[in-house]
Amino acid sequence: MMVPAVLLLLGALTAVLAPRLLARAQWTEREPVVALWAWQCVVGAVLLCFALSMVFSAAAAWLAVRGRLFAAAPHGVVDAYGLGPTGGPWAVGTALLLAGGGLWTGVRLAREVLRARAGRRARGAELLVRAPLLPGEAPAPGARLVVLEGPRPDAWWLPGPAPQLVVTTAALGRLKGSQLDAVLAHEQGHAAARHDWLLHCARALAGGFPQVPVFAAFEAEMHRLVELAADDVASRRFGRLTIALALVGLNEDRGVFGPSPAPQPHVPERVRRLLSATPRLSPVRRLRLTALATLVPAVPLLVAFVPGLRALAQ
Repeated sequence: MMVPAVLLLLGALTAVLAPRLLARAQWTEREPVVALWAWQCVVGAVLLCFALSMVFSAAAAWLAVRGRLFAAAPHGVVDAYGLGPTGGPWAVGTALLLAGGGLWTGVRLAREVLRARAGRRARGAELLVRAPLLPGEAPAPGARLVVLEGPRPDAWWLPGPAPQLVVTTAALGRLKGSQLDAVLAHEQGHAAARHDWLLHCARALAGGFPQVPVFAAFEAEMHRLVELAADDVASRRFGRLTIALALVGLNEDRGVFGPSPAPQPHVPERVRRLLSATPRLSPVRRLRLTALATLVPAVPLLVAFVPGLRALAQ
């Protein structure tokens, strides 16, 4: 019963310590794509720890599960895990608790997907009401830009089978030169990287397990990092100054840059980052950080499989 306990402990330590380590890292703002990957690896490692602990606890608690799990393994492999003839109430309780957590995670993810689809349909219906098709006009496949009459400068991406960038007439009056193209490139960066799905998963985990530090930090950081990553996509095509001016034009009337708390606190940070033009990390360091993050989910796999591999090698 050592392996399930070690996996539980490893998952708990990762859930507590990893957010603190990533919060202290100075490179995440310079390399948001690498930071997004690191967060996904950390969360994946936590979920993997709990999932593997559930499987081994169930194998210790019920012989039927153990028989299926180790059906093709030699007898020495089963002995290497020290599961014993019966796992006792500890194994049963752990397996049931973790299975309940997994089921609740699935429910939260399904609820988030359904909520997102319903919201997307509602926004699409509202868009059709505000910008109806003319008599005899068919919707153009792959249409990218919809202009709405509105006094407030705004622009947003409407995901779906035919993603669309929606821009108000007030925004068109504010955005000069290539700024509209930069906003379009920013939103296309979100769509290409499927940031909406990443945000849905983060929201589902944080809502389902609000007391787990790694999930709460994961949701908060996703909202920030996806915007930084999309800013980089736009700035590589149109320059940092262009996308920074577009952000200022779209948000200057919302109190974002004032002394009082703003409804979108990441906007001033994004503008400051774009104007500072801090250089990226070297390719070697980016590769090193990516490889290090990829190794994090490998740790629970090693804990789970090393006893069996060691038994096979003897």
